[in-house]
Parts: sequence; C-alpha cells; structure tokens
Amino acid sequence: MSDQRAVGVARRLVNALLGFKVTDAVLAPGSRSGPLALALAAADEQGLIRLHVRVDEREAGFLALGLAKASRRLVPVVTTSGTAVANLHPAMLEALHADVPVLAITADRPGRLRHTGANQTTDQREIFPGVPFIERVKQLSGGPAHLNLELDEPLIEPVEWDLHPAFAVSRIQRDPEPVVLDLGPRTVVVAGDDARQPARILARDARWPLLAEPSSGSRNGEALVAYRQLLRHAPLAGRIERVVSLGHATLTRPVAQLLSRTDIPVVHVGTQETFPVPAGDNVAFAEAVSTEGADDPAWLQEWQAADALATAAIDALTPGTPYEVARAVNAAVPPGGLLFVGSSSPVRDLDLVARPYPVGEKRLIIANRGLAGIDGVLSSAIGAALARPGGRAIAYVGDLTFLHGSNGLLIGPGEPRPDLTIVVASDDGGSIFSTLEQGAPEYAATFERVYATPTGADIGALCAGYRVPHRLVPAADLAAALDEQVAGIRVLEVPVDRTARRNLEARIPIDVAATLKP
Repeated sequence: MSDQRAVGVARRLVNALLGFKVTDAVLAPGSRSGPLALALAAADEQGLIRLHVRVDEREAGFLALGLAKASRRLVPVVTTSGTAVANLHPAMLEALHADVPVLAITADRPGRLRHTGANQTTDQREIFPGVPFIERVKQLSGGPAHLNLELDEPLIEPVEWDLHPAFAVSRIQRDPEPVVLDLGPRTVVVAGDDARQPARILARDARWPLLAEPSSGSRNGEALVAYRQLLRHAPLAGRIERVVSLGHATLTRPVAQLLSRTDIPVVHVGTQETFPVPAGDNVAFAEAVSTEGADDPAWLQEWQAADALATAAIDALTPGTPYEVARAVNAAVPPGGLLFVGSSSPVRDLDLVARPYPVGEKRLIIANRGLAGIDGVLSSAIGAALARPGGRAIAYVGDLTFLHGSNGLLIGPGEPRPDLTIVVASDDGGSIFSTLEQGAPEYAATFERVYATPTGADIGALCAGYRVPHRLVPAADLAAALDEQVAGIRVLEVPVDRTARRNLEARIPIDVAATLKP
C-alpha cells in the first residue's frame, strides 16, 4: 500500500505527533478526516494518546487550547473540511496571540477540486492569518500552526495501525544572556499574562514593587493587591523612574497608561507583540533581565504600606458586591489547584481583591488573555483541568461568557471528564460596560439593549439539558460550596447585582485616595 494514500498520511501524522511527545488530541468528526480519526482512535486504544471527541469544532479548538495552555505541550485539534475549519479561527487566533502550542490539523479535498462546485470544498490554505501554515507532515515543527492535509479517496481502509514515534524531537533550550539593570532608579515591575516566576524573582531580588495580574503566574509572595488603584495615586505613582515589564499586560488602563509613558525608561522582556502599546524610543526590549544586588528597601516599603491602606479601604466597600464572589474564588484554590478565569468583569474583580498566594504552592491561575475574548472559556477551562488532574479545579466566569460557550458542556458519555467547578457570577448581562464610557447616563436610553444585553436565560435549565449538575448559591455561601469535594463537572450560579457597578467603581478610587491622603 502506498504511503501517499490517506491511511499512510494518517499513520505518518500520528507517529510524528508521538515524536513531539503529544499526549492529548482533540477530534471533531467528519468524513474527509476519517483516516485521521481512525489513526487517533488506534493511538488512544494503544494508550499512546488520550483522545477527546467533540461535535462542535469551535469548542474543540478551545478544548485543545486549554489542554495546551495548562500542559505547555503541543495539542492537535483535527477537523474535516469546509466550514469546520473556519470554526477553529477564534481558538487559533487566541493561540497565536498568547503563543500557545495548538496545532490545527484540517482535512482537505484534493487541490484539483478547489474553485469548483465540489461539495464541502473551499480554499483552506492560510485561512488563519498570521498562523504558520504547512501542507506536509514532515514540515511539523511545533505550534501554534496549521497543517492542511489533502486526502484523496479511498479515505479509509482496513489496516493494522503500527504506531510509534517516527523521531524524537530534541529541543535545545538556550538560556538568554540577561540584561543587567542598574540599581538606583525608583523602579516597578509589571507582570502581565504568563510572565511567570521571573517577574516575581526579579522584584524580590531587587526589592522593587511587583504589580502582577492574576494570570501572570507571578501573583504570589510580596505582590501588591491594589496596584491599579495605587497607580492613580499621583504622589506615589508620579515618583516612578523606571518600569520593567514581563508577560502580556492588557488587563487595566492604569497599567497601559504607565507603559505608555515616554518620560521614563521602560524595559520589556519580550517583543512588541507582547507589549500592549506602540513602543517609543524610551522602550528597550530584552530576552531576560537581572540585577546585581538589591535597592534601598524604602521605595518598596512605601508601596507596601500604601497597598495595605488601599486594600483595607477596598475591603470596607466590597461586602455584598460581586467582589465578594471573586474573593471567595481566590481563597478556594488550594495548593496545586487550578483556577481558569473568564474575561471582562471576573478577571478584573479578581485583580482588585486577590491576595497573593504563598510561594512554592504550585497553584495555576490562567486565562485566555491573548485576545481576551469571552468565547470558548468553558472548553478552555475543561481542557486545562484535564491537563492537570489530581488537584481542585475552578472556572470563574460571567453569565454571558457561560452562555456564549455553553456548548463546551456538550461532552459524550464515554469522553474523559475532569473534576471542575464552574462558578458563574450571574447578573444577566455585560456589567463591565457600565464601568466604561458607554455606561454614562447620557447613553442610558440604549445601554441595556446594545451593551448590557440581558438575556433572561435559565442557566439551570440549560445545565439540565447537558446533564450537568447546577445549583444557585448566594455569595455568602459560596466559600462553603467551593469547599465541597465533588467529582465531575458542576455549575454554581451566584446571583449578583450589576445596577450599582458604576457607582461602586467610582467610589473605590475616591475612598482609596482619601485613605492615602497624607
């Protein structure tokens, strides 16, 4: 049998994936991808790759994203031809902008059928702008990437699947030579998404304030809590003389404004692709940074003292508000646990109140911050939980995010399922918009329809349709509910009120400023 036939291509593909140490693969079934499906099913039966099957290609893509994000391994997602391919686009864009190793493997009709009226045929080549595109298995080099395979008939044949790694991929890790930063300038360290421990270690060693987003992987140890409020406090923030940035910081306007400053040096570990504003002449890019020795601790101590006062002021304002949900979720993540945070209000609520965790307890707090969309979050959280079995896993989302990705709960009875509690802060709409310009009184006439978009959906009934346990939990009882040991996926819906959001957001900086006033 020719190795160029469809089953030969499928065999080479799986053997190549094994060479990349792939442990999980996601499949959305279809006819043209039939030989790839059979090869992956054989790999699953042989204990070589764990296969996850989903009927919705968009959710399949985000499941692969979550698996890859939590495991930091290459994860393929396989679809058939036609519109199935286009449904991977949101997940592939997130993978591209967050540099997550997802491999889209799309089955295609033979090239001779392009630009004809052949069924389920379109030009799938380079359909994901910016994502590296290849057409041969031997061109595989990792991800994110798109492998488009033209498969001709016969698509499936009875064969013995002899599967084994075709080659062992060796990756030589080069430790970059760090740029040594001078001591002296009053410096703050910004840790954006996926900055990880280098940001914390730099701040610790140099004795600089650490401003760490929840999904940075750096919000532990001495990281500040109320940093975005402190950046509004001119007597303190105005004395910053240098910024060192790591990761992809996109969460708050005060941080974006800080990184936009042109009057002080800014050092970013990364490239323009992870720097959230166009870099001016004052911005230097580096692969790594370090210091020799530590600065005078007085600068750090000023920020820590201000942070303690600001945090106390925020705590006094937030009982009975949506921030109470964020605080309970943050406290419920045990050592070794996982928290997947949705975009919009949940991640910003968490950012305002989340206490840093002790160093070394290996909690993983992640979010889809590449493009910060609300789509696919449930599937991404399920994938992340599947990649980290054994510890408690929590997803924290808003109701619109839940509804937008509810098909992520559509999981076949024989498919792997994680133990995952999904907390839904349910305010029947997009509360984040009330805190932005469009939430101002002059736009009130159209606000509910075109921004808040209430749905009136019954989340409990939706969960029942997917056979997923659901219950309503008052915010005051959430901590106890999260402490329960439950197997499988469940949903805790916490009703919250969004009508006071705008006033609360306006009140917080006023009270913080009053507290910090000399």
